[in-house]
Amino acid sequence: MADEGEHGVAPQVVAGVLGNLEVRWGDTPVPVGHARQKAVLAVLLVEVNRVVPPDRLIDRVWVGHAPGRARSVLRTYLSNLRRALAPTGITITWRDTGYLLAVDPDQVDLHRFRRLVALARAGGDLRRALTLVDESLALWRGEPLAELDTEWARSVREHLHRERAAARADRVDWALACGQHGEVLPELTARAAEDPWDERLTGQVMLALYRSGRQAEALEHYQRTRQRLAEELGTDPGPALQQLHQRILTADPTLTLPTVGTPPPAATPRQLSAPPSPFIGRDDELNHLHSALDAVKEAATVIISVLAGAGGIGKTWLALHWAHRHADRFPDGQLFVDLHGFSPAGDPVDPAVAVRGFLDALGVDSNRIPTDLDAQAALYRSLIAGRRMLIVLDNAATSDQVVPLLPGTPTCTVLVTSRRKLASLIDRHGAHHLQLDVLSQGEARALLVERLGNERVAAEPDTVDELIELCGRYPLALSITARHAATRPNVPLTEFTTELRDLGLDVLDDDDPAASLPAVLSWSLRGLTSEQRVMFALLGIVPGPDVTLPAAVSLTGMSLPRTRKALHVLEDASLIDRHARGRYAMHDLVRGYATTLAHDLPESVRALALARVVDFHLHTAHTAHHLLDPHRPTFQLDPPAPGVHPPTPADAMAAMAWLQAEHVTLLATQRTAAALGLHHVVWHLAWALDDFHVRQAHGRDALVAWRAALKAAEHLPDPAALSRAHRFLGWACARLELHEEAAEHLDRALALAVHHGHPAEQAHTLRALASAWGRRGDDRRALDHARRALDLYRTLDQPVRKAIALNVVGWYAARLGDFDTARDHCHAALALNRQHSYPDGEAATLDSLGLIAHRTGDHRQALAHYHHALALYRTLGNTYEVANTLNNIGAPHTTLGHHEQARAVWREALELYREQGRDADADRVQRQLDDLDNTTHHERST
Repeated sequence: MADEGEHGVAPQVVAGVLGNLEVRWGDTPVPVGHARQKAVLAVLLVEVNRVVPPDRLIDRVWVGHAPGRARSVLRTYLSNLRRALAPTGITITWRDTGYLLAVDPDQVDLHRFRRLVALARAGGDLRRALTLVDESLALWRGEPLAELDTEWARSVREHLHRERAAARADRVDWALACGQHGEVLPELTARAAEDPWDERLTGQVMLALYRSGRQAEALEHYQRTRQRLAEELGTDPGPALQQLHQRILTADPTLTLPTVGTPPPAATPRQLSAPPSPFIGRDDELNHLHSALDAVKEAATVIISVLAGAGGIGKTWLALHWAHRHADRFPDGQLFVDLHGFSPAGDPVDPAVAVRGFLDALGVDSNRIPTDLDAQAALYRSLIAGRRMLIVLDNAATSDQVVPLLPGTPTCTVLVTSRRKLASLIDRHGAHHLQLDVLSQGEARALLVERLGNERVAAEPDTVDELIELCGRYPLALSITARHAATRPNVPLTEFTTELRDLGLDVLDDDDPAASLPAVLSWSLRGLTSEQRVMFALLGIVPGPDVTLPAAVSLTGMSLPRTRKALHVLEDASLIDRHARGRYAMHDLVRGYATTLAHDLPESVRALALARVVDFHLHTAHTAHHLLDPHRPTFQLDPPAPGVHPPTPADAMAAMAWLQAEHVTLLATQRTAAALGLHHVVWHLAWALDDFHVRQAHGRDALVAWRAALKAAEHLPDPAALSRAHRFLGWACARLELHEEAAEHLDRALALAVHHGHPAEQAHTLRALASAWGRRGDDRRALDHARRALDLYRTLDQPVRKAIALNVVGWYAARLGDFDTARDHCHAALALNRQHSYPDGEAATLDSLGLIAHRTGDHRQALAHYHHALALYRTLGNTYEVANTLNNIGAPHTTLGHHEQARAVWREALELYREQGRDADADRVQRQLDDLDNTTHHERST
């Protein structure tokens, strides 16, 4: 520990806590500084060889009155202590989450006291127990931590006084058992006068008097105690004291002095429950646990693994399978307890009950078990010290349930299962956390094969795949379904699949709560506040597959800190999962259970929550859309509902990122709005998503969104909404080559615009018709509609829309060979787009100029225009047009003989077309690549 002294023996280090706080190296005191610095040392000595986070140190030393730079001050104190303690070999180091003072616990009087008391209680030799407890009590030199007057120190002192009193009481029991009633009687009489309410002490006085031949005095002492209790507290002595009184009255021979002997050695418990059968998969998790077990050889602390996950996910199965698989590694026994943290049994098991159960399993006589939990835990740790044992703590609710059951020796391994993460086990005890998820597809199929037989599963492979999907690969759901099928061998699996599809969670219910997924999930709600339960229920009906913190704030109407806290609690309870970018999601079956709870809420609560979250997404999408295309006309929305705080993306790039992240949720929000009859929301969401859908080539989604918007528009008072819905739906159809439907909607849109006298709406629709006819290959008709649109735009104050129309005219003029007209119109469009800072229009116009240059033989100029357009489209995130421009670039490269460059851009275009589901465009590019390969092969061969 330290350098050797003069005679070659290292001086002993002694740290005193049970009296004045001091450290001595041999006979030399070690100065440890002023009171605050001593307080820091005291905390670390009490928590010797354990990591203490800085916040806990600060709280215990300053108790809510920490200085402004408490962490900096704390580091200074610790630095001073390191220097002072350096000669002694005591070290203070940083370990992951806090500070650790490392020293042999026997060199600290407090820990030596506790160890000696635990050994005294664990052994069966009563005379040795007396020797040990006397040695332990001799370590007390006065008031513990006498120099410190902090709240923490006072709390520690109070607890230590209770420990000392318990040890003294045990000592008296052992002394009486050893026939020392005469020696202890004076002490007992004096203590009884000081504490007349201690019934255990009263019983010891009575027994000492009786064994000293003073039966009458023993009975008289009882009567005085009984009378005092009756007069001052209005109660009688407890059952134990009454029973002792009766035995003394009758001179019970069992009260005579017992023979002092040595009990048998501690038992070797084998408490593991039967291993699960069958057990399927979980190879990664088993390997993780195996690696932790192998680490025991080098570990200086107990290896603890915490298996966490939702109810029914298979934690206990995994723990028991692994425990049985490695039982030979624990020859001194295996302890197992179900702590009932989440079960139909009611309240979780009290740690004292669990410790008592372990002491019974270890063969401790009930008369030797102390009443204090700390004393019981110390006895338990002493009994298993140095033994190679496995302790399985199943179904824990909290860390407080687990800590008293942790051994103190690294030869033992602890395996804990819980629906919670048990953070303090990870932070304070270095536990290995292993979060269990659902089974893989292969594991789920293997489970069904094991339960139903390979022949039955192989006979309906598609049905089995659907059944696994409906069960969400959730182990308990699969087991319940397999039980239904196995007990009905003549029923086709398709019938069970149909029931799951139609009835959902109801099929997985059962009168036996342990075999009912809804019941198992319901136990996870214990310990949640009513507010957290409501949030869990509302998360079941929130639109979309997941939710962000800002959206959850609007959903619940709670403040941001309360919402964050509630989400954390639900995550800790394994009811929700946090994914990347702050998104919270539920397993489908858990969500199904949450939805059933949501329907138990008052209708007003559900409706308001959905209205708020719908409003949140509508307003944020509206803002994002405006950032993407600030030149498109905006529509006025009502202010957000109370409690709704939609974010504002910083710029167009942030807006695009938000829309990409929330796309699926926004589509679900539109469906929710339609179900709630929020027609204006349905329409506005389709409009807010349209530009994003075009840029990202989400053609099918645009089609669905605008079909819903068209239905909603029929209920809106603004006639222009119906015209616009037809126009946007027509344009969505055109992009998907649904030409007849496109023409029908666009013609209807134009007729409505003319009927209601909306020239701008007429111009927009004519431009859409131009593009639709162009897609059908009728460039002449497309040009005619484009010119009519341009004529209307010239009468309106919409320069950006005029620029778009100029470009459309130029494009179709170029396709028809009128290059002078095309060039004039496109240059005019380019100037307007740049003048009004409209990069979308600039990119489209540059693409048109690339076509004109290519068609007129200026291929290098064409490449310059195309590459400029491509750069703008990439910046704008317009992957739809990126694919088109890449395809266009290939043509001038081919003409110039740049075959590799042409091949590269066409391959990229082909990949994008396929990703976007644009099969006709992909087929065309593939033919171009094939022709290019043939040309290259022909040139090489000649």
